[in-house]
Amino acid sequence: MANHRLKSDCPATAVPAGTPATLKAGDEVYIVQTLGGNVTVRTDHGLFRIAADDAVAIEGYVAQTTATAAAGEFSEEAVWEALKTCFDPEIPVNIVDLGLVYDLSIDTSPDGEHDVEVKMTLTAPGCGMGPVIAEDARQKIAALPKVKSAKVHIVWDPQWTPQMISPIGRQVLGLE
Repeated sequence: MANHRLKSDCPATAVPAGTPATLKAGDEVYIVQTLGGNVTVRTDHGLFRIAADDAVAIEGYVAQTTATAAAGEFSEEAVWEALKTCFDPEIPVNIVDLGLVYDLSIDTSPDGEHDVEVKMTLTAPGCGMGPVIAEDARQKIAALPKVKSAKVHIVWDPQWTPQMISPIGRQVLGLE
């Protein structure tokens, strides 16, 4: 996309290890992906994911605004739409269309509040980004109206295969 410099030190996550890192003020970064509000950058030291809230450190970068259903009504569709704003920092397809979300369960209490649980997997068992992606999904679900709790569990059964990618995801990846 473009080369930028960091205006200030910036917390990040090393990809694919999933380990916390700090990118230094003045470092040059090349923006690779900006899907879902987070920013994936390449530096001389590798690939990093910068959370949406920390992207202000990127000189000249204007964050994309992502539409949220937080102002609307709660629905199962709103949860699925929130999940579709979550991306692996290396793959330009959301976790739903990648076939990573295996189960969505919603319990509604008498007061109209919702407990949402998601079971998802990763493209590879050794992916260190799993907890980061799961937390991104959890936060986006928790931001929906009338959500009392949101939990995202990483599971390994069944094992993910590329055949689980939706037709839309396959098209984005050039597999069709």
